[in-house]
Amino acid sequence: MKPVKFTIEKKLDGKLGRVGILETPHGKILTPSFVAVGTKGTVKSLTPELIKEAKTQVVLANTYHLYLQPGDEIVRDAGGLGKFMNWDGPTMTDSGGYQVFSLGVAYGKDMSKVLKVTDPSLMIPERFDDSDAPRLAKIGNDGVSFKSHLDGSLHYITPEKSIEIQHNLGADMIFAFDECTSPVEDERYQTEALDRTHAWAKRCLDYHKSKPNAETQALFGIVQGGRVEELRRKSAEIIGAMDFDGFGIGGSFAKEDMSTAVKWVNEVLPEEKPRHLLGIGEPEDLFMGVENGVDLFDCVTPTRLGRNGTIYTKSGKIHIENLEFRKDFSPIEADCECNTCKHYTRAYISHLFRGKEMLAGTLASTHNLYFLNKLVADMRQAILDGTFQELKEQFLAKYSPSKDS
Repeated sequence: MKPVKFTIEKKLDGKLGRVGILETPHGKILTPSFVAVGTKGTVKSLTPELIKEAKTQVVLANTYHLYLQPGDEIVRDAGGLGKFMNWDGPTMTDSGGYQVFSLGVAYGKDMSKVLKVTDPSLMIPERFDDSDAPRLAKIGNDGVSFKSHLDGSLHYITPEKSIEIQHNLGADMIFAFDECTSPVEDERYQTEALDRTHAWAKRCLDYHKSKPNAETQALFGIVQGGRVEELRRKSAEIIGAMDFDGFGIGGSFAKEDMSTAVKWVNEVLPEEKPRHLLGIGEPEDLFMGVENGVDLFDCVTPTRLGRNGTIYTKSGKIHIENLEFRKDFSPIEADCECNTCKHYTRAYISHLFRGKEMLAGTLASTHNLYFLNKLVADMRQAILDGTFQELKEQFLAKYSPSKDS
């Protein structure tokens, strides 16, 4: 018996998009769905009750960080991630593979999941053979050596070790260990990294299937390949042919061609299994992902922005500390049903940020998380109603990323 069951309810006419129901050991997920990121077993500044009130269905935690602190065995002894953090809904953990990127070639550079590949400062002239490079992760064919960012201690993570840690963490859905690459890498290295990711995927799957956890935890394989169509399709074919319960679409993307990379992959992956776009969560990117066949998204953006005073509205992002909001006694969004908008004004939230009060980040993050959850729920209903294109056009015409800063 499989640990998860995915049922497609309706497909988006002329596109790869679909709506479905993903059944997990801790409840059903109506897809498409936005996954809240609780890196260390907490969605920053929010209690599980607030996360649920923001219409969140799934929480994802970070394998690397929980392994280092408090330790995966402590989480196991507490009853698993859900019980440890008092979240009774579905859970996910990533593999630690993104840290290969963020603590490796991206370490010390201003690099994120979405880049502009034309920026020459992001080019990577050397690999891991430069012993003077200030990095915390080094890659070998068998695994990755990490230097803890907490205390400098050395750790070695293999595909099997990543799965063992995730078994201890006990999430409903876990990911194979992979190597995330930057879109500015040349094709030679992208190919080398892809071969390594595919070999690690098989090792993860073999180890997972050898344990009883395979009956209670779903393992997702991750597709890589950068911005090269041939590599993306090749990876989707190889990973898609393995007996994974679902799939992740990984990598650090170039903003200008993220949609094509997602489309290439989902044209190849088995249709009947769920697909998760890792680390992507801006509103315009959610529309892109949904129409190209993505079922799940995770991203730290709504809470990271919220803690720093940047708040989503249907007209674009606003910066709540700006002078115009000091005497604005209206809610963030007049028709929003989140707890923040129902009870607090822009002036009050602006005051909290200016006064550096802890409640500021909580109220802003609550709204931002609700905003994205409501958006994907609206997309789901629009596909069911046959009005997705109208919703997309109406939303994007009003939402103005040009206000972002």
